[in-house]
Amino acid sequence: MPRPRQPGRHRRPEPLSAPQGAPALVLAVPGAPTSATRGLAEEVVSIARSELIGLDARIGFLDAEPGGDPVFDEYPSLHDVLARAAADREGDGPAAVVVPLLAGPEASIMRRVRQTIMDSRSAAELTDVLGPHPLLAEALHVRLSEAGLARADRARLFTVNTTADGIVLATVGGEEAVQAAGVTGLLLAARLAVPVMAAALDIDGSIAGTAEQLRASGSQQLAVAPYLIGPEIAPELLVAAAEEAGCPGAEPLGSYLTVGKLVISRYSAALGLPQDRQGMPVR
Repeated sequence: MPRPRQPGRHRRPEPLSAPQGAPALVLAVPGAPTSATRGLAEEVVSIARSELIGLDARIGFLDAEPGGDPVFDEYPSLHDVLARAAADREGDGPAAVVVPLLAGPEASIMRRVRQTIMDSRSAAELTDVLGPHPLLAEALHVRLSEAGLARADRARLFTVNTTADGIVLATVGGEEAVQAAGVTGLLLAARLAVPVMAAALDIDGSIAGTAEQLRASGSQQLAVAPYLIGPEIAPELLVAAAEEAGCPGAEPLGSYLTVGKLVISRYSAALGLPQDRQGMPVR
């Protein structure tokens, strides 16, 4: 029996259901498979399933060795997951919609994902990365507040008083990633009412140079906010970035709620489902 809906204007909307015969959502996770990255990916997929009931969601790791069984293998490769999705597919249309677990563009990773899709012969469709998006600015704000680097109003997440007066938004993927992160950085700056500048972890001197620019403009208490989900970079590089900037840093975005919501947003857009202003599927 369906659950009765809560009365009143503030009732929680009922989750939508995936269209019948919809292709699988395959979350493409960069980096080597570990228990930590597997747990993160499973949490993101769990959020996605809660947003779209009946969703066939699967996880594939870009750096896992192909040739295993994607059903029983604890760390299946993206290639094997796509091949299995193609074998399971009945009827026409793509076997899967591949959503890269990336906040911003990372050309080398995206090239490898595209090549894996071609090698698997799965006729899968690849979506864009998750950002830039206002929901990622919210996630960055929360991670900074969790680290004690920004305080947030409980109800609306707007800053009451911030510890950091300048934010280095650390991304990976060169200048293209820096420009894309800058869009979300503007949204974060509006939330925190402090300057936010993006810098690339994979460009020598970018983090230190950006920190110096912020200090030259009057900011003294800086913080590093990783514009990253997590698996796309080694954790020690974030520690080194904070040391290079001479300031504390927050945790990566990880499996924060809005990350899972954006995965569904990309998937539903690929299927042509109706969406609201934030890209969430609607009835």
